[in-house]
Amino acid sequence: MDFVAGEVLAIYKPYTWTSFQIVNKVRYHLSRQLKVKRFKVGHAGTLDPLATGVLLVCTGKATKRIEELQSHTKEYVAEMMLGATTPSFDMEHPVNATFPHEHITEEMVKDVLGKFIGDIAQRPPLFSACKVDGKRAYDLARKGSDMELAPKQVRIDEIELLECDLPRIKVRVVCGKGTYIRSLARDIGEALDSGAYLTSLTRTRVGEFKVEQCIDPEEFPAWLEKQITV
Repeated sequence: MDFVAGEVLAIYKPYTWTSFQIVNKVRYHLSRQLKVKRFKVGHAGTLDPLATGVLLVCTGKATKRIEELQSHTKEYVAEMMLGATTPSFDMEHPVNATFPHEHITEEMVKDVLGKFIGDIAQRPPLFSACKVDGKRAYDLARKGSDMELAPKQVRIDEIELLECDLPRIKVRVVCGKGTYIRSLARDIGEALDSGAYLTSLTRTRVGEFKVEQCIDPEEFPAWLEKQITV
């Protein structure tokens, strides 16, 4: 492999790791193996710390492809808990409100999921990397701001109900760039006259890169040694 000319690597991002930590690990080991002080590495699409799955990491001249790769269709498997919400729409923060959920049936869930397919307006979570007047939204949120971010147009191609063990549901989502699955969970809860938050999220595909093809970051140094020939 020619990491200077540019490679696109599918790395598996573990639970609690940040996307930046993955990039740093790849850069560190590439720099050591190639015996260079600085080496250009970047990722194509952030995954939240509590999410797992496919993170595309570009090396060398392939970093010019980051914007193109970010626009690729993505697939996720998400678990959601109905009947409650959290400030971050996931498990990063504790439950801040509870709602009735006994009225929800599997048929209601299927009907509501179908209403989110297509081009929709979605409000990003305040606990996100979106910028507001040059500042990261999560910095404002941590300072106590409760402002709502402006909705953005996103595209959802498919939503499939995989499991329905109420109040817990598991869904597969195929979507376009910029879609927040945390926001989707929040919106599904509201559409069911209840609440919902994300309890688990795995990105299973980005374009043609599938989770089964991913390199384990802990095994990356050994994998890298086999790719570089002197």
